Amino acid sequence: GKTTLGMVAALERKQPLYIYQCTSDTRPEDLIVTPVLAESGKISYHASSLVTAMINGGICILDEGNRMNEKSWASLAPLLDHRRYVESIIAGLRIQAHQEFRACITMNHDESTFEIPDYILSRLQPTLTLNMPNADDEMAILKYHLPFAETELLEMTVNFLQRSHQLDLDFSPRDGLHILQYAMKRLVQDKDHPIAKDKIWQESIQKVLGEDALDLDEMAEKKNRALGETQLPQGLGDFFFDEDSPIHPDR
Repeated sequence: GKTTLGMVAALERKQPLYIYQCTSDTRPEDLIVTPVLAESGKISYHASSLVTAMINGGICILDEGNRMNEKSWASLAPLLDHRRYVESIIAGLRIQAHQEFRACITMNHDESTFEIPDYILSRLQPTLTLNMPNADDEMAILKYHLPFAETELLEMTVNFLQRSHQLDLDFSPRDGLHILQYAMKRLVQDKDHPIAKDKIWQESIQKVLGEDALDLDEMAEKKNRALGETQLPQGLGDFFFDEDSPIHPDR
């Protein structure tokens, strides 16, 4: 809901909205001006959505901003402080931002993101932290998008999502919508077949999120092991025997 919140803010401010999807491959010139070979054989310079927002006095959302590396962020440093401009080395231009220009950066924290340098973080203020919704809000979100979903399926999905939040797994209301959409389509395929809703719902979990999602506790344990949160082996016996093994030589 981070990008949606930024879109609503632009709507409230009655300003044009531009969205730039950041990736690990984003280069400084991608953010500002990109040279393109025109049909006549000449080079034309195309402004990015960020620069277009700067010129038109709009709002630009840099989606998933912390997927960019520091070199790309450095090119935006003068834009994000009192100077409010960017410089294009390729085009040889300094582009001043409109007085009404605003930038909004969304971020996720996972293994594929970069650490944003402090001199950039100090320019990205204020910061709003969006946590996962509680059960009531999650139910309201699912009902809003799928008003015809059966109550039993909605409750199972909300309980599943709330449990995943408690285990710090990366499942969101968007995943819940996909689960419900799959289950509803399966139920209408053969209305006369007496198949149980819980079996359809379990199938939805498996097809949408993968078989591992059927056991959230085991999935969370695997995630913790991958992140190195489990205790390291203390002795040679730990490599060959489980901790509670009765034949463990160190027990």
